[in-house]
Amino acid sequence: MNRSENSKLLHARASRVIPGGVNSPVRAFKSVGGEPLYLVRGKGSRVWDADGNEYIDYVGSWGPLILGHAFPTVVRAVEEINRDGASFGACTPIEAELAEAVIDAFPSIEKIRFVSSGTEATMSAIRLARAYTNRKYIIKFEGCYHGHADSLLVKAGSGVATLGIPGSAGVLEEQAQFTLALPFNHQQAVEEAFATFDGQIACVIVEPVVGNMGCVPPRKGYLEFLRSITSKDGAVLIFDEVMTGFRVAFGGVQELHKITPDLTTLGKIIGGGLPVGAYGGRAEIMDMVAPLGPVYQAGTLSGNPLAMAAGLATVRELKNRPDIYQQLERRTSALVGEVLVAAKRKGVPLTANRVGSMFTWFFQPDKVHDWDTAAKSDTKAFAKFHSAMLERGVYLPPSQYEAMFMSAAHTDGDLQETIEMASQALGS
Repeated sequence: MNRSENSKLLHARASRVIPGGVNSPVRAFKSVGGEPLYLVRGKGSRVWDADGNEYIDYVGSWGPLILGHAFPTVVRAVEEINRDGASFGACTPIEAELAEAVIDAFPSIEKIRFVSSGTEATMSAIRLARAYTNRKYIIKFEGCYHGHADSLLVKAGSGVATLGIPGSAGVLEEQAQFTLALPFNHQQAVEEAFATFDGQIACVIVEPVVGNMGCVPPRKGYLEFLRSITSKDGAVLIFDEVMTGFRVAFGGVQELHKITPDLTTLGKIIGGGLPVGAYGGRAEIMDMVAPLGPVYQAGTLSGNPLAMAAGLATVRELKNRPDIYQQLERRTSALVGEVLVAAKRKGVPLTANRVGSMFTWFFQPDKVHDWDTAAKSDTKAFAKFHSAMLERGVYLPPSQYEAMFMSAAHTDGDLQETIEMASQALGS
């Protein structure tokens, strides 16, 4: 496979004017080696790079393309609304249409505010939770990524309820000190944090199924525990479903576990591949957002017609075709399982986590249930696997610690081809 001249030239050009040549760090392929892909086209389950190579895609723009690339209904919706203008910085009718569609899918959401990214959604939800509770501290979990807002770029300490340390240059300790970073799936750590900071915790924010240390599901009863302890303390429970909303089920993880968070953040699929985010929840809390209340948040492109049209077309397709989720479950389960069988046959230590159409193969023999166990993965082995798969025409996320995604456009033929390529790659 020829992966050289055009991509190298494009990357050299980009590197002269963009830091590292990329607008998001993982695209640089630093953890897997080799040259970044420069993609120029996508259709269905496949993408093509600038050198003309074709790949079966399990990145799907990091999750939103649940229907596949360039899904006709979504393309048509964007083309039609774009004829009348891409953005006005003013109210448009389609904003309420998408809001109603999202609220219909998520009973925990009574009111919703659209923004332009997942980072904006989580940042705004935390600001709102602090205002609602009049408290300073927040709890997040190690390995959960909630965007790059300052208070969320925090490393977990070695002890229970350890005060945060800035996880990025430019983040002040004064900003990070009110973030408590705890191990995911560990009930005792949360109990001790609430005991230590009694009546001071504004919110707990969690990816209810983690996607940013690889796919890591909650232990049985863990989400129910988080709902219980936050309710008793008066803290706000925020489910960050930017990745899982409409992905693992039509109503997200909260539908699967029958849990009602106070606030939910969404993104990815509700933009149909275009930049979008949202936060919503109980009307009592959401009514504190300006112009009704004192919590300020604004954005010229919030609710822009293009993203609203793409998201609405996607959500309507998912609602009208509930068989999509059954198909995704069947195909993703088959793919993950067959590759595990191939790894065992080849003598390669491999384990996997999967929830619906989100999954990760971890290059290690043990189960992964938090950051510490995920970090035991053999990242060098994953890098070799990633490179071997890319050479065989299969595009996986360029990091051991990112989830992979199946789309409704993937066929049984795609799966068989991927399984065969994976078997060869594991053998190499």
